[in-house]
Amino acid sequence: LYQPIFNVFVELYNIIPGHDTGVVILAMTILVRLLLYPLTSSSIKAQKSMQDLQPKLAEIKKQHAGDTQKQTQATMELYKNNKVNPFASCLPLLIQLPILIALYMVMRDGLVSKDLATGLYAFVSNPGQLNSISFGFLDLSKDAPLLAVISGVFQFIHSKMTMAHTSVPGANSPQRGQFDMGAMNKQMLYFFPFLIIIIGWKLPAGLVLYWAVSTLFSIGEQYYIHKTVHGRK
Repeated sequence: LYQPIFNVFVELYNIIPGHDTGVVILAMTILVRLLLYPLTSSSIKAQKSMQDLQPKLAEIKKQHAGDTQKQTQATMELYKNNKVNPFASCLPLLIQLPILIALYMVMRDGLVSKDLATGLYAFVSNPGQLNSISFGFLDLSKDAPLLAVISGVFQFIHSKMTMAHTSVPGANSPQRGQFDMGAMNKQMLYFFPFLIIIIGWKLPAGLVLYWAVSTLFSIGEQYYIHKTVHGRK
């Protein structure tokens, strides 16, 4: 993925007025998110479907109490009959990881290189080097702790929205303990944003900017998709 992303990055840099690398990152983020939208949409709808299956999951647990193997078989059969993939919510993140790694390499090389000729396709103009200063003050080649915190806040909001639409049964509910994915989401509500801050603290600001904008885009996507799904009922 490195070379095609590198060339798209440089071509956007050539096209965008002002040659602002930060704006290029924003454009790359929107492009990636639009490409992933069909998968993201399916993932969010799968979360809703999992929530709708809660009563039936509780019934399976009650019917096969004490027999974990039968519970698992019946649960998998329920997922199959309702065409629900319990791991679908993880797919957008897993697909984004290699893109994120490639972007890290692009920014690591591109923002410090004095000559971008190596790796460019013949039809992509060579701007010589990329200006790492974006929006007039932010050096994308260096760490930006404040941006890492902002990214963590966005991640917390996104996780909170995810939990709101995949509610976990209360402590006294007969469904409690059935939906393990919901319990995991609750644990990740605070852990994942904190992890994002820790990792982003020393990463190049360009990469953290990508993650922050991508997460903000996810918040908008989730709001729109859930509004659309509920609006059809």
